[in-house]
Amino acid sequence: MTSTEPRKRNRRGEGGKLREEIIAAAVALLDEGGDERAVTLRSVARKAGIAAPSIYAHFADQPSIMLAVVQQEMDRLAAALREANEGPDARTRLFAVCHAYLNLAQEHPQRYRIMFGGLWTPAVDSSITDADLDSLGAEALTLLADVLKACVDAGIAHGSDDLYGDAVALWLGLHGLAHQRAVVRKMPGPSDVAERLITALAHLKR
Repeated sequence: MTSTEPRKRNRRGEGGKLREEIIAAAVALLDEGGDERAVTLRSVARKAGIAAPSIYAHFADQPSIMLAVVQQEMDRLAAALREANEGPDARTRLFAVCHAYLNLAQEHPQRYRIMFGGLWTPAVDSSITDADLDSLGAEALTLLADVLKACVDAGIAHGSDDLYGDAVALWLGLHGLAHQRAVVRKMPGPSDVAERLITALAHLKR
């Protein structure tokens, strides 16, 4: 919904719909090429076609809107990884999952950037708690750990006594590559750098 379209009032009991519209408006502002600074209570209200005070029934402040956006995008990431986690063998699934991660980052760069902090990281006096932040990305990380374990169980990767740590290392490697692709016009190095990175961080056997 754009600011030029009149907004129909939600019927009684449809407060959840308004919350979704507020989140969608914030995402639209990001997708239009802005960053977190473009997502203000006033701009979100204008994009959603509502009065700014209406936001407070659902969100305490701007950081809480950004948190909802990040939670939504983390859920989409987890869904993309789950969908990719199919194939005839563990190696195929590993590479499919990792490339699904990289593809999502490339397709939605503004959303991806705020998923991992950007400028929105809330101050200590905001409505966001440490528990809110600690839960972000947990499902996606668990899925990465599961696909790594499947490779070990299949005998195509070296075992480790710290599967969680290996999953974190793989995530950070994918994140670094995704970030580098986003900020440079032409990536240096070989065309198969993603495959090399995944092979190394997943401890795949040669």
